[in-house]
Amino acid sequence: MEVYRKLVYWELELQDTGGAMDEVLKMQKEEADVAFAKFVRKNYMSWMGNPDRRPMMSNDLFRKRVFPLLDKGEKVFMIVFDNLRYDQWRMLYREIAGIFSSDEELYFSILPTATQYARNAIFAGLMPLQIEEIFPGLWVDESENEGKNLKENELIATQLARFRRKNSFSYSKVNDSQAADRLLAQFSQLERNDLNVLVVNFIDILSHARTETDIIRELTEDEASFRSLTRSWFEHSDLFTLLRLLSKRGHTVIITSDHGTIRVDNPIRVTGDRETSPNLRYKTGRNLSYNPREVYEITRPEDIQLPRINLSSSYIFAYNTDFLVYNNDANRFIRYYKNTFQ
Repeated sequence: MEVYRKLVYWELELQDTGGAMDEVLKMQKEEADVAFAKFVRKNYMSWMGNPDRRPMMSNDLFRKRVFPLLDKGEKVFMIVFDNLRYDQWRMLYREIAGIFSSDEELYFSILPTATQYARNAIFAGLMPLQIEEIFPGLWVDESENEGKNLKENELIATQLARFRRKNSFSYSKVNDSQAADRLLAQFSQLERNDLNVLVVNFIDILSHARTETDIIRELTEDEASFRSLTRSWFEHSDLFTLLRLLSKRGHTVIITSDHGTIRVDNPIRVTGDRETSPNLRYKTGRNLSYNPREVYEITRPEDIQLPRINLSSSYIFAYNTDFLVYNNDANRFIRYYKNTFQ
């Protein structure tokens, strides 16, 4: 975590300088990525069996950080930015630092680091396999067509109930400026609650638009421009207006992310059937064919507390800046997805 903080610090310090130092930093980041991937592969499975002897993870956030604040009688607004990277956060922090005093720490997303798994784990306070077993009506399998994050309000309610908490709470999702306007209009009502949870989707929408829209791709050609666009949006957003209002009213705010993105450039070929999940950074399904030296493979999903689609399902995860493409029509996928944020 400390190495990553330092790398991001220097990335921001050097982003406008160019030249040889950029190349040195890029090489250091690549080396750190390789070492981190080995570290996760070595330790992740043991973390699942030793929750008290691991880094803080997605399913720990409410228990370890939200509930203690509520126990002190504080009014808490929890804002979850879908797909916010740490370097983007540091850009937003430059705006926020003037209106809040703050403490900052890092936590580890569970695997897969995708919204369906990571954010559901945050709100339920459980690993995905536990959600499926305890609340089958609140978990949607990869193979099903319905939305995978439509039960977040219910998941929060189950976590509060499981810990026998009587806190009043609200849940809101902001996908556009109209939703933000409605949120501001309801502020006097929201601040009566002990806890208000807000999911902000703008950055996730932006990263998808970068893949699909040429003009957005040109505006965010690299990490620095992606950060700049994120900061520009934030400065002029209703969300910043909300934060200024929360500061004036003396509320406690928790800002976090469910997972981040990485700019991918190295395709890894895999083969699977029609039910194999489409995500480019992990795959789950049966009859997956791949080179096991190129991925982190989990042949028994229950070992890392993940559900199976069927009895022979396994999971594979991409390393570093790799992305997973099917052998069928691989060249077209590589052209389309190379240098996108996944």
